[in-house]
Amino acid sequence: MYTTRFVLFNHQTIIHLDSEEADRAPSIADIHPSHSYNMHISEKLAEAHRSGKPAFSFEFFPPKTSQGVQNLYDRMDRMHDLGPTFVDVTWGAGGSQSHLTCEMVHFAQTVVGLETCMHLTCTDMAKEKVDNALSEAYKAGCTNILALRGDPPRDTEKWQAIEGGFLYALDLVKYIKAEYGDHFDIGVAGYPEGCDDQKDQNILMGHLKQKVDAGGTFIVTQMFYDVDNFLAWVDRCRAEGITVPIVPGIMPIQTHAAFLRRANGMHCKIPQDWIDALEPIKNDDAAVREVGKGLVAEMCRRIIGHGVLALHFYTMNLAQSTKMVLDELALIPQEGTPTKKALPWRQSLGLSRREEDVRPVFWKNRHKSYVARTQDWDEFPNGRWGDSRSPAFGELDAYGIGLKGTNEQNIKTWGKPESLRDIADIFVRFLQNDLKTLPWSEAPVTDEAQPIKNELIDLNSRGLLTITSQPSVNGAKSTDPVHGWGPPGGYVYQKAYLELLISPALITDLIDRIDRTQTMTFHAVDKAGDLRTNSTTDGPNAVTWGVFPGKEIVQPTIVETISFLAWKDEAFRLGTDWAKCHPSGSPSRQLIEHIMDNWYLINIVDNDFHSTRGIFSLFDGLQVKNLDGPLESSQPIVNGHTPKPIAQLNGTHKMTNGKVFEEVLN
Repeated sequence: MYTTRFVLFNHQTIIHLDSEEADRAPSIADIHPSHSYNMHISEKLAEAHRSGKPAFSFEFFPPKTSQGVQNLYDRMDRMHDLGPTFVDVTWGAGGSQSHLTCEMVHFAQTVVGLETCMHLTCTDMAKEKVDNALSEAYKAGCTNILALRGDPPRDTEKWQAIEGGFLYALDLVKYIKAEYGDHFDIGVAGYPEGCDDQKDQNILMGHLKQKVDAGGTFIVTQMFYDVDNFLAWVDRCRAEGITVPIVPGIMPIQTHAAFLRRANGMHCKIPQDWIDALEPIKNDDAAVREVGKGLVAEMCRRIIGHGVLALHFYTMNLAQSTKMVLDELALIPQEGTPTKKALPWRQSLGLSRREEDVRPVFWKNRHKSYVARTQDWDEFPNGRWGDSRSPAFGELDAYGIGLKGTNEQNIKTWGKPESLRDIADIFVRFLQNDLKTLPWSEAPVTDEAQPIKNELIDLNSRGLLTITSQPSVNGAKSTDPVHGWGPPGGYVYQKAYLELLISPALITDLIDRIDRTQTMTFHAVDKAGDLRTNSTTDGPNAVTWGVFPGKEIVQPTIVETISFLAWKDEAFRLGTDWAKCHPSGSPSRQLIEHIMDNWYLINIVDNDFHSTRGIFSLFDGLQVKNLDGPLESSQPIVNGHTPKPIAQLNGTHKMTNGKVFEEVLN
């Protein structure tokens, strides 16, 4: 049981924790949550066997076009939520796509936060190329390599090593082990049905044993559909003294033609009952996927039932068929199941970010851009941006964080707004899940917003455009399916937070209302950098924290002045990019540009985390007049009268005019 005392001091919540369970020794994962998310693949697979819960993983390959790469990155980001244990990225023959493979590994590991395994082959690979590839993997934070011989080049009938290269995967395993010690977990390939130039299973088993003895720590097999043969092969591996985890390669069925092409290309035996089930429906792709889902899922059940608690899906860079199989196996996290997040935001697994445990709340819906803008930081001690001379305050173009998608795509998504009502409706549709994104949000609204969704919709319908929000949470269990994070046995808390775009005609009255409270702090800034705040400190204000047995309080999400100013640049840039999707001089462009050039971005924190609705009471009776009319003539209505102009703001607020960083830092 816990005895917990809370003290609100200088807008910081101080928590004193006494626990009757303090004498229980916490695990390494409990001491620092991120440790459990950076294990070698072999350790993750061993954990799956200890827990009895099957692990699964995905394979991706480098697309041929830049648009294909971007589409795959978006898909990888979505597939993260399916909960894979790891993903791997293939390697082109001779390193023909080595740069893209390394880029994909970096993206998956650092940006998406997926444990990643990089394929590395011997084919046409000089030692220098291998060294470069291993160095890139190391710098990306990747700690897993799948060491392969690879296929011979298409214009060569027989495989042979180039001068200064490696002859066999065994040589590559030995080299990686000698150069990097235990940094890399080294996977090796297994061939239950033989490979192109060797069908003798006695020879192949001997090669596999040599690779494992040289340092291979897990085995990934080629695709197959003959389960009986695979299970017999696993038993033989164990009899030969091969004890490392074995991960079977699973190829979901997309279409009948693709199924036959891949099976025949890999010389896979197709069971007769599979042929009988698929042949009558071969011209109906939807039916093939549905029947194929059942066949592949039953194959996986037999594998799991034999004690092999891992499945590796060859996705072919597609999601649907793989997801159908995982759904059939009930392996995807379901709504209402306990959470396993180490922190309330998605962790990066990059080399320099493994201990990162604090981020500003402003990038809550812009995870990728935050990682991009902070990628050159040497370390992540407290999630702070330092001063304005830092490279983090450089040109936004250098980080590629502008609005994604083509003009045509974005107009199709958000339409052609010509009034503030149209803009407000876009935000409302997003909150109602009719739209999946906003310029300021990369992903749909989550279940976390459910307790305050009605209030958010009401605000936006009155022309108060919300960007980011979170409800207050007072001691939810760390395993709570919506709000939970961190190791089991803990409790999590958060303050109500609201960030929105607000008309300059409304800002004065809103600030006056905030001043009349005793618990709320705010920062407001316009595009030109006119900063207003009632915060008594420029230091961080924790808006999310957790209390866990045997460890110090964790405060992973903060609000602070300097970070807000860095976010301000990005927020107004995104809105300006949205405006530029429309032709110059068009009503839509003029409307959005007017908002970006004149409105304020304001964040509000209710430091009383017991309060559930106080932050919304600030806006009672506050709305923009004539939402359907010209924007420039819009006037607020505040309890029946028009508020005083901005020039009459309370003089106690910080106001800056181009010297914002100097004031904040000094």
